[in-house]
Amino acid sequence: MNETILLVEDEDGLVTYLRSELGFEGYQVVVAQDGQTAWETYQAQAEQIDLILLDWMLPRLDGLEVMRRIRKLSQVPIIMMTARDYVGDKVAGLDNGADDYITKPFEIEELLARIRVNLRHHDAPAKKQLSCGDTLLDTKAHQVTRNGETTQLTQREFDLLQTLMQHAGQPMTRDELLDQVWGPEFDGQVNIVDVYIRYLRNKIEHPSLPPLIQTVRGVGYEIGGKA
Repeated sequence: MNETILLVEDEDGLVTYLRSELGFEGYQVVVAQDGQTAWETYQAQAEQIDLILLDWMLPRLDGLEVMRRIRKLSQVPIIMMTARDYVGDKVAGLDNGADDYITKPFEIEELLARIRVNLRHHDAPAKKQLSCGDTLLDTKAHQVTRNGETTQLTQREFDLLQTLMQHAGQPMTRDELLDQVWGPEFDGQVNIVDVYIRYLRNKIEHPSLPPLIQTVRGVGYEIGGKA
């Protein structure tokens, strides 16, 4: 294993602990202890960084602003780490580009599992393009176009849509989507699937267009047949 993780955290004790644990697992760790340094570090080392662990409350620039800037350049996986556990804060983090979210204090085993899942999904090989009706998903460019309009998705939203399109015409249960998108190690609530379906619909559904994602009552979700 030689993945590089950018650890953005201002608590010295947590930095020391995470650097040790991540190093023990074989990860290379680059540390930034304020938001401005994190942004400058990412700009300088973007090609080497495979995942970012990003604290919310940081000196100079907060985590949300760092994430917004990075998302203009890259879809590198970002896991937010924060003591904020309100639903509204989680939604704000996810809406601004976070792929995952972990609330302090956390067990290191859970964090390591989330890192593995996000790295695996980011690196997974796939067909370059998938199409369903008026929707085109380009895995290489990480873009989704519907009816000629391009929409920006977070990595998790992109993975969920890609999974549904890969199984076009086939209803998928929430458990199947959890397993394929979040990974078998995910131990959160199954309704996270419904939350992300809502995110996708808000971004790619339009009143003037036919619905793309269908709810299959008693089963889960489905995208129509391939074009």
